[in-house]
Amino acid sequence: MSDAREAARTHVRFHALIPARLGSQRLPDKPLADLGGVPMVVRVAQRAWESGAEQVIVCTDDQRVVDACERHDVSAIRTRADHATGTDRLAEACATLALEPEEIVVNVQGDEPLIPPAIIRDVAAMLAAHPGCEIATVAHALHRVEEFFDPNVVKVVLDAEDRALLFSRAPIPWPRDAFPAPAAAAALPPALPADLPALRHIGLYAYRAGFLARFPALPIPAIERQEKLEQLRALAHGIAIAVLRVETPLPPGVDTPADLERIRAWFG
Repeated sequence: MSDAREAARTHVRFHALIPARLGSQRLPDKPLADLGGVPMVVRVAQRAWESGAEQVIVCTDDQRVVDACERHDVSAIRTRADHATGTDRLAEACATLALEPEEIVVNVQGDEPLIPPAIIRDVAAMLAAHPGCEIATVAHALHRVEEFFDPNVVKVVLDAEDRALLFSRAPIPWPRDAFPAPAAAAALPPALPADLPALRHIGLYAYRAGFLARFPALPIPAIERQEKLEQLRALAHGIAIAVLRVETPLPPGVDTPADLERIRAWFG
């Protein structure tokens, strides 16, 4: 292990797992996209190593990803190709790795090559500091009216202990006195109330391995089917989620060809 990796270690023990599926509809073979001569999933793994993780492992459904990782000294394991979600893929990986139920796993998305290593460590530390929670995630303050009303921007409401009460694509919490009637898209209010505790959810998660082992068997509730938000399954089954508040958004990931060109420019 390099000196940089060793220096990044903290007292929080966690594993960074990177689900990487080749079958993206908008950007096929995305994990293998070239970023300055290095596959994108390897760039992500390099960032994850700087977080101080005990180990960093790419979990993929394709041998080509395994081979690309091994060429760059990154560990990778094969998982089934029929997983419905990345969380299901992590559950299989945890079983393969024989992780103990209380061990902490951070799900690092394979299309975020600019993710700050510190946030990976911090979300793991958040979960470690909340023994009553099985999941930790991240949010930041939301100030723009357009984002508050945008269904593609997921909002989260917290309790007094920074645990999630609800995630939704809807604008929550709703400021009744400021917006007495639902706002039409063509007539959004000019600003959000200054004291509105609106938070934007960031899809970075830390899990206890024991939760991941149970996750595939949890029935999908109606609210998850409607909102298309996987984290609502945990809340519906009484599983507590700690939420780390951060000051600024994370760097954007890669979802489209235009995103890929932007990131390539960053890597030169």
